[in-house]
Amino acid sequence: MDKVKFSPHETPGNMSYKVGLTGGIGSGKSTVAKIFSELGVPVIDADIIARELVKPGQPALAEIVTTFGREILNAQGGLDRSHLRHLVFTSEALKTRLEAILHPRILQQMKRRATRLSAPYCVLVIPLLVEIAQKDIVDRILVIDIPDAIQRQRVKARDQLSDTEIEAILRAQSPRAVRLAAADDIIVNDTDLATLQRQVEHYHQKYLFLASQQWN
Repeated sequence: MDKVKFSPHETPGNMSYKVGLTGGIGSGKSTVAKIFSELGVPVIDADIIARELVKPGQPALAEIVTTFGREILNAQGGLDRSHLRHLVFTSEALKTRLEAILHPRILQQMKRRATRLSAPYCVLVIPLLVEIAQKDIVDRILVIDIPDAIQRQRVKARDQLSDTEIEAILRAQSPRAVRLAAADDIIVNDTDLATLQRQVEHYHQKYLFLASQQWN
C-alpha cells in the first residue's frame, strides 16, 4: 500500500474514523497508544477519563462513596484505588456495580471528545472494549496480543502483583481467544520496541487509507 497523505482538515463534519485499541493487561496498549500519538493521531484513553471522573467533587466519586462507603476514600478525600481494586476483584457483584457507575460515563465522554476532532482518524483506548459489548462505538478494532506466559511475566514485574491478584484480573477480562476473534487487526507485542513501532506505522497507513475511503 502506498503511503497515504491526508490532511486533518479533509475530514468532513468533524467525523473522525474511530479505531478501538484494546488488549489484555500488560499487552502494551499504553505503549502502542503513545506511538500512535507520536505519529500525530489523536488518542482518547478510557483509563485517563476514568481517573478524571473520580476526582474529588465529581458526581461519579460521590456515587461510588454512596455505594462502597466512605472507607473507599484515602486521607486526602480522594479515591483509594488499591482498596477499590481489592473489593471489585473479590466480589463480582461489587465489580458490576462499579462498572454501572463508570462505564456509561466513560463511553459518553469518549464519544463526545471523538466528535470534536477533525483528524482523519482517532484511537480510542478501551481495555474492556470486547467485555462491555460496545463495539459499535468504533469503526474498527485493533487488538494488542501477547502470549500468556509473557503477559504474566510483564504484569508481575510492572505492578508487583501476586499470582493470585494477576489471576483475578485475568478472570475479569475476556479470554485471549475471544479478543482475537473480535479483532479486525492484530499487533503482536512479543519482541522489541522497534518491531512494535513498525507494526504501528503499518496500521497508521492502513487507517489513513480507510479514513480517506470512508469520506470519498
